[in-house]
Amino acid sequence: MLDLKVERQAAPLRHGVTDSIRNAIALGHFRPGERMPERVLCEITGVSRTLVREALRQLESEGLVQVVPHRGPVVAKLSVKEAQDIYRVRAELEGLASELFAEAADDAAQARLREAFATLKAASVGASSLDRLRAKNAFYESLLTGSGNSALGTSLHFLNSRIMLLRAMSLQAPGRVEESIRELGALVEALVARDAAKARTLAVAHVGNAAKVALDALAKG
Repeated sequence: MLDLKVERQAAPLRHGVTDSIRNAIALGHFRPGERMPERVLCEITGVSRTLVREALRQLESEGLVQVVPHRGPVVAKLSVKEAQDIYRVRAELEGLASELFAEAADDAAQARLREAFATLKAASVGASSLDRLRAKNAFYESLLTGSGNSALGTSLHFLNSRIMLLRAMSLQAPGRVEESIRELGALVEALVARDAAKARTLAVAHVGNAAKVALDALAKG
């Protein structure tokens, strides 16, 4: 049984429950179209049905969960066209975030990004899937924060649930984790060198490579 118990001391408990269920989906514990019984969600998160239902409503608003009559909550399915649209927007937003980071990030922001990448690189070898996912999210959070554009962060946050689902699909491909680390390593070098044009190009290429893998998996699935 997947164990995604929520830390009760963490700020708002409902947010923690939502993150745990979102992670369970992103890690493939629940597949697209699969039912998500409330009883099972209560067991893996360790919270009440009331909190689980609140979390499901939030995930439904994000487009990650659908409530089907007589079936209850299920993981939403993405069509190939929907995934293509998401990757196209993601490439533009992450390309812009990288360009802005290279132009505006101070030394402290650069240090946080380097630290986040070091954690991500270490997590890519031997760490659990959940730890890798959290490290990847932390890396992107550092990138967005360092870009200095709150509207950009809000826009990407809106897509985050579906991006996480597609990211999980792309990283399941053999060798993709290693390729992703190499691509992000080159991106970090461009970012700390304040080469905005190169950083944007590398960020867009990284998203494009992930898209090829995930879209192939989605078309076959």
